[in-house]
Amino acid sequence: MTGKRFDAPIQKAVFPVAGLGTRFLPATKASPKEMLAVVDKPLIQYAVEEAYAAGIREMIFVTGRNKRAIEDHFDTACELEAELVAGGKAELMALVQSIKPEDMDCVYIRQPRALGLGHAVLCAERLVRGEPFAVLLADDLMIGEPPIMQQMTALFAEHQCSVLAVQEVPKSETHRYGIVKGDSLTADLLAIRGLVEKPRPDVAPSNLAVAGRYVLTPAIFDLIRKQPRGAGGEFQLTDGIAALLGAEQVLAYRYHGTRYDCGSKLGLMQACVVLGQTHPELGRDFTAWLQSRQAIVAATAG
Repeated sequence: MTGKRFDAPIQKAVFPVAGLGTRFLPATKASPKEMLAVVDKPLIQYAVEEAYAAGIREMIFVTGRNKRAIEDHFDTACELEAELVAGGKAELMALVQSIKPEDMDCVYIRQPRALGLGHAVLCAERLVRGEPFAVLLADDLMIGEPPIMQQMTALFAEHQCSVLAVQEVPKSETHRYGIVKGDSLTADLLAIRGLVEKPRPDVAPSNLAVAGRYVLTPAIFDLIRKQPRGAGGEFQLTDGIAALLGAEQVLAYRYHGTRYDCGSKLGLMQACVVLGQTHPELGRDFTAWLQSRQAIVAATAG
């Protein structure tokens, strides 16, 4: 099964950021969940940097109400930059300007109603303009070498079809994910034969869950549009991808790296600890502090 050939590299990434972030209330009452910090960078910046490292230069943000902080983060902060220049703070100035490199474009479009991930992706259709594109969910902070999206765009260039990042999850957690079944092509790659959104453990076709990274062909848009509302009464991206299986090959990729589910408080805290320990400025002192805390806890327990 083959589809249209795309010779140009992936240049567009879609970031669905319209969610309300209710799991993190009250922190997200007035601030987007995508702006929650892991050490010294917000979640959305990690995702954008991952896309940029993959050669992607047009970042499309599907936003909603109260998401202005995301736009401001990637905009020029004239007052701040003037203050840094006046204070001779060249390193901080370079850091602030590196958030949005000169060759990167940021485009914003509203999702008028919260109708699911599939609907959010559909909102970006006119901006994608018939090209293959990436989708990155900022809730999933994914660390790999090379970066996960770079791994996936290389696979797209080779196979010329949609690619989904997947990972094994406990059978008891299949109800939280889109679950794939497929035929192994290599140790890391499967040709997908089926995809189910949030199945109960007793009916899940496997324990391979879709993580928050996708490379998709533009054929997905018409298929999302044709789907009825799925799980949760929303338009599910996985339903559109399941329909895409009838027209094109879709691959599942066991990515090389680590995912932190920063859509949950525990996952966000875990990411803060792990990235804190590897931070170039803070890592050594933070690790020493953690070890001292562990010693105190052990002594108290004893």
